[in-house]
Amino acid sequence: MNQQALTPLTPVAYSQQQLLEAYAQDCLDRRLAEETIRRYKSAIKGFLNYLRNRGISPYQADKNVFVEYIRDRRSMGVEQNTLEKDFAAINGLYDFLVFKDITEKNVVPGVRKRYLRTYKDADDVDAESPRKLISVEQMSLLINSVVDARDKAIMTLLAKTGVRRGELIAMDVSDIDWADQSITLKKFRKRSNRTVFFDDETARVLKHWLRQRENLQPETPSLFVGEKGGRLKRNGIYSMVVKYAERVRLHDSQSSNPENHFTPHCFRHWFTTHLRRAGMDREFIKILRGDRRRDAISIYDRVDPEELRRAYLAFIPQLGI
Repeated sequence: MNQQALTPLTPVAYSQQQLLEAYAQDCLDRRLAEETIRRYKSAIKGFLNYLRNRGISPYQADKNVFVEYIRDRRSMGVEQNTLEKDFAAINGLYDFLVFKDITEKNVVPGVRKRYLRTYKDADDVDAESPRKLISVEQMSLLINSVVDARDKAIMTLLAKTGVRRGELIAMDVSDIDWADQSITLKKFRKRSNRTVFFDDETARVLKHWLRQRENLQPETPSLFVGEKGGRLKRNGIYSMVVKYAERVRLHDSQSSNPENHFTPHCFRHWFTTHLRRAGMDREFIKILRGDRRRDAISIYDRVDPEELRRAYLAFIPQLGI
Protein backbone atom coordinates (compact mmCIF):
# COMPACT_ATOMS: atom_id res chain seq x y z
CA MET A 1 0.00 0.00 0.00
CA ASN A 2 1.33 3.46 -0.94
CA GLN A 3 1.11 5.35 2.31
CA GLN A 4 2.37 8.57 0.69
CA ALA A 5 -0.87 8.68 -1.29
CA LEU A 6 -2.92 8.83 1.88
CA THR A 7 -4.03 12.26 2.99
CA PRO A 8 -5.70 13.20 6.27
CA LEU A 9 -9.40 12.43 6.00
CA THR A 10 -11.83 15.28 6.52
CA PRO A 11 -15.54 15.54 5.82
CA VAL A 12 -14.87 17.91 2.92
CA ALA A 13 -11.76 16.66 1.11
CA TYR A 14 -11.21 13.04 0.17
CA SER A 15 -11.85 10.54 -2.57
CA GLN A 16 -13.48 7.12 -2.35
CA GLN A 17 -10.12 5.52 -3.06
CA GLN A 18 -8.44 7.48 -0.27
CA LEU A 19 -11.17 6.44 2.15
CA LEU A 20 -10.76 2.80 1.18
CA GLU A 21 -6.98 2.96 1.46
CA ALA A 22 -7.07 4.74 4.81
CA TYR A 23 -9.43 2.13 6.27
CA ALA A 24 -7.39 -0.71 4.75
CA GLN A 25 -4.29 0.72 6.43
CA ASP A 26 -6.17 0.85 9.72
CA CYS A 27 -7.05 -2.83 9.29
CA LEU A 28 -3.39 -3.61 8.64
CA ASP A 29 -2.38 -1.67 11.74
CA ARG A 30 -4.86 -3.80 13.72
CA ARG A 31 -3.24 -6.90 12.20
CA LEU A 32 -6.32 -8.21 10.45
CA ALA A 33 -5.73 -11.04 8.02
CA GLU A 34 -5.14 -10.24 4.35
CA GLU A 35 -8.25 -12.15 3.27
CA THR A 36 -10.39 -10.30 5.82
CA ILE A 37 -9.13 -6.94 4.56
CA ARG A 38 -9.84 -7.99 0.97
CA ARG A 39 -13.44 -8.91 1.86
CA TYR A 40 -13.93 -5.70 3.81
CA LYS A 41 -12.63 -3.52 0.96
CA SER A 42 -14.88 -5.27 -1.54
CA ALA A 43 -17.98 -4.79 0.63
CA ILE A 44 -17.18 -1.15 1.41
CA LYS A 45 -16.45 -0.35 -2.23
CA GLY A 46 -19.89 -1.67 -3.19
CA PHE A 47 -21.56 0.39 -0.48
CA LEU A 48 -19.70 3.58 -1.41
CA ASN A 49 -20.69 3.10 -5.07
CA TYR A 50 -24.30 2.74 -3.93
CA LEU A 51 -24.05 6.06 -2.06
CA ARG A 52 -22.32 7.85 -4.94
CA ASN A 53 -24.98 6.76 -7.43
CA ARG A 54 -27.59 8.37 -5.19
CA GLY A 55 -25.59 11.50 -4.47
CA ILE A 56 -25.18 10.70 -0.77
CA SER A 57 -21.99 11.43 1.14
CA PRO A 58 -20.77 8.69 3.53
CA TYR A 59 -21.03 11.30 6.29
CA GLN A 60 -24.72 11.87 5.49
CA ALA A 61 -25.65 8.19 5.64
CA ASP A 62 -28.17 7.81 8.44
CA LYS A 63 -30.12 4.75 9.56
CA ASN A 64 -32.69 5.21 6.80
CA VAL A 65 -29.96 5.03 4.15
CA PHE A 66 -28.69 1.74 5.60
CA VAL A 67 -32.22 0.28 5.70
CA GLU A 68 -32.74 1.26 2.04
CA TYR A 69 -29.41 -0.35 1.19
CA ILE A 70 -30.56 -3.61 2.81
CA ARG A 71 -33.82 -3.49 0.84
CA ASP A 72 -31.98 -2.80 -2.39
CA ARG A 73 -29.57 -5.68 -1.87
CA ARG A 74 -32.36 -8.07 -0.96
CA SER A 75 -34.30 -7.08 -4.06
CA MET A 76 -31.25 -8.16 -6.06
CA GLY A 77 -31.36 -11.60 -4.45
CA VAL A 78 -28.43 -11.11 -2.06
CA GLU A 79 -28.56 -13.75 0.67
CA GLN A 80 -28.77 -13.00 4.39
CA ASN A 81 -25.32 -14.38 5.13
CA THR A 82 -23.72 -12.12 2.50
CA LEU A 83 -25.55 -9.09 3.88
CA GLU A 84 -24.31 -9.88 7.37
CA LYS A 85 -20.72 -10.08 6.13
CA ASP A 86 -21.08 -6.82 4.21
CA PHE A 87 -22.44 -5.02 7.26
CA ALA A 88 -19.60 -6.32 9.43
CA ALA A 89 -17.27 -4.49 7.05
CA ILE A 90 -19.44 -1.36 6.89
CA ASN A 91 -19.69 -1.30 10.67
CA GLY A 92 -15.90 -1.42 10.86
CA LEU A 93 -15.64 1.52 8.47
CA TYR A 94 -17.96 3.71 10.55
CA ASP A 95 -16.19 2.73 13.77
CA PHE A 96 -13.01 3.90 12.05
CA LEU A 97 -14.62 7.24 11.11
CA VAL A 98 -15.79 7.74 14.70
CA PHE A 99 -12.31 6.88 16.01
CA LYS A 100 -10.82 9.50 13.64
CA ASP A 101 -13.34 12.09 14.91
CA ILE A 102 -14.74 12.47 11.41
CA THR A 103 -18.25 11.37 12.37
CA GLU A 104 -19.84 11.56 15.80
CA LYS A 105 -21.78 8.31 15.93
CA ASN A 106 -21.92 4.88 14.30
CA VAL A 107 -25.57 3.94 13.72
CA VAL A 108 -24.76 0.66 11.93
CA PRO A 109 -25.00 -1.61 15.04
CA GLY A 110 -28.59 -0.53 15.66
CA VAL A 111 -29.56 -1.24 12.05
CA ARG A 112 -27.85 -4.63 12.11
CA LYS A 113 -29.59 -5.62 15.33
CA ARG A 114 -33.02 -4.67 14.02
CA TYR A 115 -32.88 -5.79 10.38
CA LEU A 116 -30.15 -8.43 10.10
CA ARG A 117 -30.94 -10.43 13.21
CA THR A 118 -31.47 -14.17 12.76
CA TYR A 119 -33.78 -16.02 15.10
CA LYS A 120 -32.07 -19.17 16.29
CA ASP A 121 -31.53 -20.90 19.60
CA ALA A 122 -30.67 -18.81 22.63
CA ASP A 123 -26.96 -19.63 22.45
CA ASP A 124 -26.48 -18.50 18.85
CA VAL A 125 -24.27 -15.66 17.65
CA ASP A 126 -27.16 -13.54 16.40
CA ALA A 127 -29.93 -14.57 18.78
CA GLU A 128 -31.61 -12.13 21.12
CA SER A 129 -30.87 -13.06 24.72
CA PRO A 130 -32.76 -12.23 27.92
CA ARG A 131 -29.47 -12.37 29.79
CA LYS A 132 -27.91 -9.22 31.16
CA LEU A 133 -25.47 -7.56 28.78
CA ILE A 134 -22.93 -5.20 30.30
CA SER A 135 -20.63 -2.74 28.58
CA VAL A 136 -16.89 -3.10 28.14
CA GLU A 137 -16.44 -0.45 30.85
CA GLN A 138 -18.66 -2.38 33.26
CA MET A 139 -16.78 -5.61 32.59
CA SER A 140 -13.54 -3.76 33.30
CA LEU A 141 -15.02 -2.46 36.57
CA LEU A 142 -16.20 -5.93 37.57
CA ILE A 143 -12.94 -7.79 36.93
CA ASN A 144 -10.68 -5.06 38.28
CA SER A 145 -12.71 -5.06 41.51
CA VAL A 146 -11.53 -8.61 42.20
CA VAL A 147 -8.39 -8.94 44.34
CA ASP A 148 -8.22 -12.73 44.69
CA ALA A 149 -5.84 -14.07 42.01
CA ARG A 150 -7.82 -17.25 41.27
CA ASP A 151 -11.20 -15.53 41.04
CA LYS A 152 -9.78 -12.78 38.85
CA ALA A 153 -8.24 -15.33 36.50
CA ILE A 154 -11.52 -17.27 36.29
CA MET A 155 -13.58 -14.20 35.43
CA THR A 156 -11.02 -12.90 32.94
CA LEU A 157 -10.89 -16.26 31.19
CA LEU A 158 -14.69 -16.49 31.02
CA ALA A 159 -14.88 -13.00 29.50
CA LYS A 160 -11.97 -13.27 27.08
CA THR A 161 -12.70 -16.78 25.73
CA GLY A 162 -16.48 -17.14 26.00
CA VAL A 163 -16.13 -20.68 27.33
CA ARG A 164 -18.97 -22.36 29.20
CA ARG A 165 -18.73 -22.96 32.91
CA GLY A 166 -18.22 -26.72 32.51
CA GLU A 167 -15.47 -26.16 29.94
CA LEU A 168 -13.61 -23.87 32.33
CA ILE A 169 -13.93 -26.27 35.28
CA ALA A 170 -12.50 -29.13 33.19
CA MET A 171 -9.33 -27.20 32.22
CA ASP A 172 -5.98 -28.59 33.36
CA VAL A 173 -2.73 -26.66 33.66
CA SER A 174 -1.25 -28.78 30.87
CA ASP A 175 -4.01 -27.64 28.47
CA ILE A 176 -2.36 -24.21 28.17
CA ASP A 177 -0.04 -23.53 25.24
CA TRP A 178 1.93 -20.43 26.19
CA ALA A 179 3.70 -20.23 22.82
CA ASP A 180 0.58 -19.15 20.91
CA GLN A 181 -1.52 -18.28 23.99
CA SER A 182 -4.20 -20.88 23.49
CA ILE A 183 -6.02 -23.50 25.53
CA THR A 184 -7.15 -26.91 24.28
CA LEU A 185 -10.52 -27.72 25.84
CA LYS A 186 -11.75 -31.14 26.80
CA LYS A 187 -14.30 -32.85 24.54
CA PHE A 188 -17.85 -31.66 25.14
CA ARG A 189 -21.02 -32.57 23.31
CA LYS A 190 -21.92 -28.93 22.70
CA ARG A 191 -18.53 -27.87 21.36
CA SER A 192 -16.95 -28.26 17.91
CA ASN A 193 -13.71 -26.25 17.92
CA ARG A 194 -11.73 -27.12 21.06
CA THR A 195 -9.07 -24.40 20.76
CA VAL A 196 -9.60 -21.02 22.38
CA PHE A 197 -7.16 -18.12 22.39
CA PHE A 198 -6.31 -15.59 25.08
CA ASP A 199 -4.59 -12.22 24.97
CA ASP A 200 -1.80 -10.59 26.99
CA GLU A 201 -4.17 -9.32 29.68
CA THR A 202 -5.42 -12.84 30.28
CA ALA A 203 -1.89 -14.25 30.21
CA ARG A 204 -0.84 -11.90 33.02
CA VAL A 205 -3.67 -12.85 35.38
CA LEU A 206 -3.28 -16.56 34.57
CA LYS A 207 0.44 -16.50 35.37
CA HIS A 208 -0.25 -14.62 38.61
CA TRP A 209 -2.74 -17.30 39.63
CA LEU A 210 -0.42 -20.16 38.65
CA ARG A 211 2.31 -18.76 40.91
CA GLN A 212 -0.12 -18.86 43.81
CA ARG A 213 -1.42 -22.28 42.78
CA GLU A 214 2.12 -23.68 43.04
CA ASN A 215 2.21 -22.72 46.71
CA LEU A 216 -0.95 -24.76 47.31
CA GLN A 217 0.66 -27.89 45.81
CA PRO A 218 -2.68 -29.43 44.76
CA GLU A 219 -2.76 -33.10 43.81
CA THR A 220 -5.21 -32.49 40.98
CA PRO A 221 -4.02 -31.29 37.53
CA SER A 222 -6.99 -28.90 37.45
CA LEU A 223 -6.18 -25.34 36.43
CA PHE A 224 -8.54 -23.92 39.04
CA VAL A 225 -8.76 -25.50 42.48
CA GLY A 226 -10.82 -24.87 45.59
CA GLU A 227 -9.77 -24.27 49.18
CA LYS A 228 -9.37 -28.04 49.77
CA GLY A 229 -7.20 -28.46 46.70
CA GLY A 230 -9.79 -30.18 44.52
CA ARG A 231 -11.35 -29.26 41.19
CA LEU A 232 -13.93 -26.49 41.41
CA LYS A 233 -17.67 -27.23 41.17
CA ARG A 234 -20.29 -25.52 39.01
CA ASN A 235 -22.12 -24.05 42.01
CA GLY A 236 -18.89 -22.60 43.34
CA ILE A 237 -18.28 -20.70 40.09
CA TYR A 238 -21.86 -19.42 40.09
CA SER A 239 -21.71 -18.19 43.69
CA MET A 240 -18.35 -16.52 43.13
CA VAL A 241 -19.49 -14.62 40.01
CA VAL A 242 -22.73 -13.46 41.62
CA LYS A 243 -20.88 -12.29 44.75
CA TYR A 244 -18.59 -9.98 42.82
CA ALA A 245 -21.36 -8.80 40.48
CA GLU A 246 -23.49 -7.81 43.47
CA ARG A 247 -20.62 -5.81 44.95
CA VAL A 248 -20.44 -3.57 41.87
CA ARG A 249 -24.24 -3.50 41.49
CA LEU A 250 -24.42 -5.57 38.33
CA HIS A 251 -26.55 -8.29 39.93
CA ASP A 252 -29.83 -7.88 41.83
CA SER A 253 -30.73 -11.12 43.58
CA GLN A 254 -34.10 -9.69 44.63
CA SER A 255 -35.25 -9.10 41.05
CA SER A 256 -37.20 -11.69 39.04
CA ASN A 257 -36.08 -10.10 35.76
CA PRO A 258 -33.23 -12.10 34.10
CA GLU A 259 -31.81 -8.84 32.74
CA ASN A 260 -31.01 -7.80 36.31
CA HIS A 261 -29.00 -10.96 37.00
CA PHE A 262 -25.33 -11.39 36.14
CA THR A 263 -24.41 -15.08 36.01
CA PRO A 264 -21.46 -17.05 34.56
CA HIS A 265 -23.18 -17.44 31.18
CA CYS A 266 -23.40 -13.65 30.87
CA PHE A 267 -19.66 -13.70 30.16
CA ARG A 268 -20.32 -15.80 27.02
CA HIS A 269 -23.08 -13.41 25.97
CA TRP A 270 -20.71 -10.46 26.53
CA PHE A 271 -17.91 -12.17 24.55
CA THR A 272 -20.17 -12.87 21.57
CA THR A 273 -21.89 -9.48 21.49
CA HIS A 274 -18.80 -7.31 21.79
CA LEU A 275 -16.85 -9.25 19.17
CA ARG A 276 -19.80 -8.80 16.83
CA ARG A 277 -20.11 -5.08 17.62
CA ALA A 278 -16.39 -4.66 17.00
CA GLY A 279 -16.95 -5.96 13.48
CA MET A 280 -15.52 -9.47 13.67
CA ASP A 281 -16.59 -11.83 10.90
CA ARG A 282 -19.64 -13.79 12.07
CA GLU A 283 -18.05 -17.05 10.91
CA PHE A 284 -14.99 -16.40 13.09
CA ILE A 285 -17.22 -15.79 16.11
CA LYS A 286 -18.95 -19.11 15.54
CA ILE A 287 -15.61 -20.90 15.58
CA LEU A 288 -14.38 -19.13 18.70
CA ARG A 289 -17.64 -19.98 20.46
CA GLY A 290 -17.28 -23.61 19.39
CA ASP A 291 -20.88 -23.81 18.17
CA ARG A 292 -21.88 -27.42 17.61
CA ARG A 293 -23.57 -27.06 14.22
CA ARG A 294 -22.78 -28.44 10.81
CA ASP A 295 -22.19 -25.00 9.33
CA ALA A 296 -19.87 -24.03 12.18
CA ILE A 297 -17.87 -27.23 11.80
CA SER A 298 -17.56 -26.81 8.02
CA ILE A 299 -16.41 -23.21 8.52
CA TYR A 300 -13.70 -24.38 10.92
CA ASP A 301 -12.40 -26.84 8.33
CA ARG A 302 -11.62 -24.04 5.87
CA VAL A 303 -10.34 -21.28 8.20
CA ASP A 304 -6.63 -20.82 8.83
CA PRO A 305 -6.05 -21.07 12.63
CA GLU A 306 -3.40 -18.34 12.48
CA GLU A 307 -5.82 -15.99 10.72
CA LEU A 308 -8.37 -16.78 13.41
CA ARG A 309 -5.87 -16.08 16.17
CA ARG A 310 -4.90 -12.71 14.65
CA ALA A 311 -8.54 -11.76 14.23
CA TYR A 312 -9.23 -12.66 17.85
CA LEU A 313 -6.36 -10.49 19.11
CA ALA A 314 -7.51 -7.60 16.89
CA PHE A 315 -11.14 -7.62 18.07
CA ILE A 316 -11.20 -8.84 21.67
CA PRO A 317 -11.99 -5.88 23.98
CA GLN A 318 -9.23 -4.66 26.29
CA LEU A 319 -10.19 -4.21 29.93
CA GLY A 320 -7.17 -2.52 31.46
CA ILE A 321 -6.43 -5.50 33.69
